Amino acid sequence: MSTDAKLAALPALRSLGDLADLCPVVVIDTREQTPLPITRLPVRAGTLLAGDYSFMGAADAFAVERKTIPDLVACCVGANRERFERELCRLRGYRFKRLLVVGSRAEIEAGAYRSNVKSAAVLHSLAAWEVRYDVPVVFCPDADTAGRQVESWCFWFAREIVRTANLLLRATKTVTTKGCEK
Repeated sequence: MSTDAKLAALPALRSLGDLADLCPVVVIDTREQTPLPITRLPVRAGTLLAGDYSFMGAADAFAVERKTIPDLVACCVGANRERFERELCRLRGYRFKRLLVVGSRAEIEAGAYRSNVKSAAVLHSLAAWEVRYDVPVVFCPDADTAGRQVESWCFWFAREIVRTANLLLRATKTVTTKGCEK
């Protein structure tokens, strides 16, 4: 099966058991009204403290907040802005966080949305949020591409966790084989 159809298993040492055959399980927040198509990794619904997407075992370290262009524009004014900034503030402590915009910067620049909010205000808000909350903004042209991007981030973040576990295991074995007592 190609990597387009299914992501490869995570790399692991034999001593980590079945870990090598596992893939991360994407968690989609139960409040997400129109979930992105996640097709290459297993999916579960769950309540996340921050963001719309994470994966099991990393919900306190990995979060992706998804916005469509209309959602994003609505988050730039009034009470919606205050609520959204509280959400971004919650993401500050996460090792991996992204604001994933389904649409393009060009759509915002062209004002291709139903609102009186000026495109410059939307773009300036994005720039301020990136700096203020340390949340990179990523644009994906459509929901399918955005879903593949979330899957890729989940896979690679999980891979780094396994890689770190492998390094810790190797270091521990090195120390214990040199006569260190447990």
